[in-house]
Amino acid sequence: NMAVSDEKVVRGRKRDSAPPVLYPSQSGRVRPFCLLNCARGIIRDMRIAIPRERRPQERRVAASADTAKRRVGMGHEVVIEAGAGVTAAFPDALYADAGARVAADEREALSTADIVLKVQRPDPEELRLMKRGSVLVDMLAPLQHPDEVKAYADAGLTAFAMELVPRITRAQAMDVLSSQANLAGYRAVLEASVAFGRAFPMMMTAAGTIAPARVLVMGAGVAGLQAIATARRLGAVVSATDVRLAAKEQVESLGATFLAVDLEAMKRMETAGGYAREMGEDFARRQREHVTEALRKIDIVICTALVPGRKAPVLITKDMIGVMRPGSVLVDLAVEQGGNVEGSVPGEEVTTANGAVILGHMNLLSHIAVDASQLYARNLLAFLGLIIDKDKAFKVDVSDEIVKASLLTQDGAVVHPQLTGA
Repeated sequence: NMAVSDEKVVRGRKRDSAPPVLYPSQSGRVRPFCLLNCARGIIRDMRIAIPRERRPQERRVAASADTAKRRVGMGHEVVIEAGAGVTAAFPDALYADAGARVAADEREALSTADIVLKVQRPDPEELRLMKRGSVLVDMLAPLQHPDEVKAYADAGLTAFAMELVPRITRAQAMDVLSSQANLAGYRAVLEASVAFGRAFPMMMTAAGTIAPARVLVMGAGVAGLQAIATARRLGAVVSATDVRLAAKEQVESLGATFLAVDLEAMKRMETAGGYAREMGEDFARRQREHVTEALRKIDIVICTALVPGRKAPVLITKDMIGVMRPGSVLVDLAVEQGGNVEGSVPGEEVTTANGAVILGHMNLLSHIAVDASQLYARNLLAFLGLIIDKDKAFKVDVSDEIVKASLLTQDGAVVHPQLTGA
């Protein structure tokens, strides 16, 4: 047995009969998870680490003070890298008050962690610091970055991609796409209102009447529906379009007008998971013609259309922008996945020849990092509750559809069927 003194066991404790924390082996059995000198009865709590995000323009953090406190209350050790939550209004003192330990740097936070929680994909240095056999829970964009998934397997990590959690009733509390898209739709309208040189609501004054702004939302998923609701609250006249017929009732329930192209074709444009299918060329052409006519009277366009694992579809072409009035604003929420608006540039504000403004904000959620972090942290808390039981045992139960759908790597191999071709 490895000689370990009581001083070396961080937040450790002696137990006479408590079971060790467990993790999966290649055989499917469970085995001690970071057990130190089990023969002496010294067991260290499972260590959950939250490092500071290092990707450019990322202000979110993977744990709030509340979720850290709840994990500590469950008997785990929570380690926060110093400064990890500062940009999301969670200073180190809040985590310390919640019972978490603040690590001085990235190495201290990651090198002994059993589970690592992150917002963005880890960079090579972070991967190098993580120990083999540890668990990574993150928004990993695996379909866009399959080479990085192979790197997780090579590093010996058990990796879960939170954006692959299926949209089923039991997984609602873990649905990061919905929690984050909801805020993105809200923030997109606020960004448009700042760039727009006029007011949103109709105003009747002694000097005359100001007409309400006209907003078109393209894509009526979670982000689009929140954009509709926000624009309506600000007093705009709102219309929306989506390739899925099921969206029509949702759009109209929020007081917006639904622009329909072909109702029969739209019935076939939704997947079993509730996502939009990529539209055929004929349908896309007819939709563009219909939308182009509407754009002549539109002041603001919010584009939210994404196809999982694919380049974002182009919804607005340069010719379509050409019919819009000077001062019109287009917000492209899909700019990082190729863009819904032709001519949008990631991270830039582009003014077209006819005076329209295209906003291509990178990581719009970092503009609302406090609430985005709170919701994401709760998503992670719910997910950990699925893979860690009340006895602090961790195992990968692939018979659970949520676990199976989100599991990318295990035992040094890529296991997700969309990445293995199985």
